[in-house]
Amino acid sequence: MIGDIVGRPGRYGVSQVLPTLKAEYSIDLVVANGENAAAGFGITRATANELLTVGVDVITSGAHIWDQREIIEYMNDESLPLLRPLNYPPGVPGRGSIRISDTVGVVNLMGRVFVGNFDDPFQSVDHYLQSFETGIPLVILVDFHAEATSEKAAMGWYLDGRVSALVGTHTHVATCDHRILPKGTAYVSDLGMVGPMDSIIGSNPTDVLARFLTQMPGRLKVANGDMIRFNSVMIDIDENTGRAEAIERIDRIIEYHER
Repeated sequence: MIGDIVGRPGRYGVSQVLPTLKAEYSIDLVVANGENAAAGFGITRATANELLTVGVDVITSGAHIWDQREIIEYMNDESLPLLRPLNYPPGVPGRGSIRISDTVGVVNLMGRVFVGNFDDPFQSVDHYLQSFETGIPLVILVDFHAEATSEKAAMGWYLDGRVSALVGTHTHVATCDHRILPKGTAYVSDLGMVGPMDSIIGSNPTDVLARFLTQMPGRLKVANGDMIRFNSVMIDIDENTGRAEAIERIDRIIEYHER
């Protein structure tokens, strides 16, 4: 499960690291958060296809899913494994979960603390887990796109033993609290990001500093630089029980040769 992919540098980082990781560790499924993949804000069909081509299987998102309006027409395309948060009201384009096989499902949730007005993610995931008449997937992976670590930790404990993994995204800052919770759910507060190292969570430092120093609005551009940070976790799950057996950080620093 790969952290928020930021712009062209992030897409480049995934293309350089992921194929090698998949071969080295015999990885079965790759879930990546792509809501910042297009110039740092949102995702397009082209950038989604770029990620799928290099080995991502499911793309999750969050607060920026609608930033590139062209993606809206593709949100109901069943052939595109792109999720928006599950806890939007009925009638919103797209889907918040996807079933990869009879035994594997992926869910995308959005937090509410410091983020915005969304439906209750706790109730939404309850409804998802109760929605299966028969054959609930044994392996369920949840990307919880949220700001507050307390809200992420609460969701982890709430779903412990009910899903295989609960990982946080959104802050672009990797946390080192990865663990297996008592009932078998793999947890980490934030995966981190794939993006430029010399940045403020992926954006050009000059642009971000201007906002803090002047309180004036301004466009944030994706940072440049010679190095890219790749943040992810690898989770081993028992396919017979759905319980996680191991979680480890897989982080890389690579040189950026594409401009």
